[in-house]
Amino acid sequence: MKKLLLFLLLLVSTTSTFAQKTKVKTKGGAATAAVQGPRWSAEKANAWYQTHAWISGANFTPSTAINQLEMWQADTFDPTTIDRELGWAERIGFNTMRVFLHSLAWQEDPAGFKKRVDTYLGLADKHHIQTILVFFDDCWNKEAKIGAQPAPKPGVHNSGWVQDPGDPASRDSTTFISLKPYVTDVLTAFAHDKRILLWDLYNEPGNSGKLTASLPLVRNTFAWARAVNPDQPLSMGLWNWGFEALNTYQALHSDVITYHDYDEAPAHQRIIEMLKTHGRPLICTEYMARPRNSRFVSIMPLLKKENVGAINWGLVDGKTNTKYQWDVPVADGSEPGEWFHEVFHKDGTPYHADETDLIRKTNGK
Repeated sequence: MKKLLLFLLLLVSTTSTFAQKTKVKTKGGAATAAVQGPRWSAEKANAWYQTHAWISGANFTPSTAINQLEMWQADTFDPTTIDRELGWAERIGFNTMRVFLHSLAWQEDPAGFKKRVDTYLGLADKHHIQTILVFFDDCWNKEAKIGAQPAPKPGVHNSGWVQDPGDPASRDSTTFISLKPYVTDVLTAFAHDKRILLWDLYNEPGNSGKLTASLPLVRNTFAWARAVNPDQPLSMGLWNWGFEALNTYQALHSDVITYHDYDEAPAHQRIIEMLKTHGRPLICTEYMARPRNSRFVSIMPLLKKENVGAINWGLVDGKTNTKYQWDVPVADGSEPGEWFHEVFHKDGTPYHADETDLIRKTNGK
């Protein structure tokens, strides 16, 4: 919490400096109010948020995909499973999914990739679900390859998940500049698509030991996205309160404040209170890890009470293996004592019926 307080103090100071630097003069020489530039004003962001029902849902990968590439490549794209599993989400009142893209799938076949994204969005819309699309990611395996993806390692959480653009590409500006056409093309294609709620530009920058080495790509990604200027807001989630430089840049350039928190309710409440100082809408884009006592029963009602969007990790038990804990593998792949993430078994039955009853009730279904 000390790190969070330091971050917020730095943020207030930086915001004040930013506003002072953006003052302009009229012809008569008098200073006008601060000019916001391409970032949405807090007023615009809050007005946008008020047009939506309370946001709730999950991070979604179909159970038949081990990672982003298996979800989006032509040979393994699985609209039948996507349709079925989004139907289960609709049944309990979820209205938003957070979905990761991958630049390699676009590079292999830009037109086909965009067509598959459009197909996914059509299926989600059929189930009255909007989507948060994520471009880059600093988590898990650093090397991604087009083609057949590995089988899951028994009992290992996210054994096949891949970073984008990976390491060392995410640190190397001479390499990652080639990603600009990808971001520009996808954003331009869907810039006015009402099925997309928000663009989440980069998941957990600085993770996997990268720290501030990811900051140049963070800056460039915001710049590329702002140049397109989509109708939907831009954000980049806060997740590690010790990363002052990254947090400050992400917070000062996001239209809507998104964040991750896997702590129990009292600690999560304190984070909400701190982040409300931004004066912008809040969406928690990752929460719910049962053995850490971040549970639907304690966190989801809290988020609704505070009018904070609630996107938990995981929907259906599948090849990502995220029912297992981050660092607690189960070597024989047997059932963990308690699921870490996920809401449904592969056949659509709830992991805990009392949880899905709570979710449905909280969502007003």
